[in-house]
Amino acid sequence: MFSWIATNPVVYPALEVIHITGIALLVGNLVLLECRVWGLGRELPLPALARLALTLSLSGFGLAAFSGALMFASQPAELIANRVFVIKMGLLTLAGANAGLFHARDGLTKLDGMARAQTALSLGLWLAVIICGRWIAYR
Repeated sequence: MFSWIATNPVVYPALEVIHITGIALLVGNLVLLECRVWGLGRELPLPALARLALTLSLSGFGLAAFSGALMFASQPAELIANRVFVIKMGLLTLAGANAGLFHARDGLTKLDGMARAQTALSLGLWLAVIICGRWIAYR
């Protein structure tokens, strides 16, 4: 049904641009917030910074998820058979679970060693997701 997307000279590249823009919004704002959790920019009020950064991160995730779903729909069998894609989806799930646990334990209020460890894990997971995303095309 959506296979035409993969071969369209405009639509698929446009989806890739949207996907990358979403990733930039997501990860860029998470890094900003994570820097604040690590103690950088202490003069910036955390509640306001967190509200802005998380809103932009969630918007970026929405763009990436929307465009990613359409790209997946264009060639689902090939992607499911691609081990790197499966790893990417697993890492994405772990990144989401880590974020959920971070907020469930109120890491933005505690700013303790566990919060810093979770932000370091978050960055590592998102970088691994990005690496896998690029690697999919070569597998």
